[in-house]
Amino acid sequence: MISVERAVRADVPILAELIGEIEAYYGGVPSDDEYTGQITALLFGAHPVAHVLLARAEDRQVLGMASYSFLWPAAGAEASLYLKELFVRPDARKRGVGRALMDALGQAAAETGCSRVEWTADHDNPAALAFYAALGAQPHNGKIFYRVQQPGGAASL
Repeated sequence: MISVERAVRADVPILAELIGEIEAYYGGVPSDDEYTGQITALLFGAHPVAHVLLARAEDRQVLGMASYSFLWPAAGAEASLYLKELFVRPDARKRGVGRALMDALGQAAAETGCSRVEWTADHDNPAALAFYAALGAQPHNGKIFYRVQQPGGAASL
């Protein structure tokens, strides 16, 4: 049985661990010590920038996470839920964890009146692309993704 719930401040250590695993997956060098302060400030500070859902096994072990925020406007004056990161630990893959997280995201979108759920996926991640296709999601080719990144993490144009 998989349960999905919103992360709370007490989950910061496991969130730091998961972010480290994601960083390692993309070839970076994880730093749990650095992440705990950032996670606390960004998710549980005065102005939270995102929300996180955690998928847990019956024994409460964390199997995966989904981080998301809300975008406005989406269509007209409607809002959308934007999935930033879906991550399932390697030993928990192919067990319904990703599907449980996506279902919970859909429920969060419905509860907040969002007209849609949106996300991006890397072209070179065939497992993710196959997973999203199995959900019935279709690629949307109407947008081009841009990024501005400054040294030290402070984005400016």
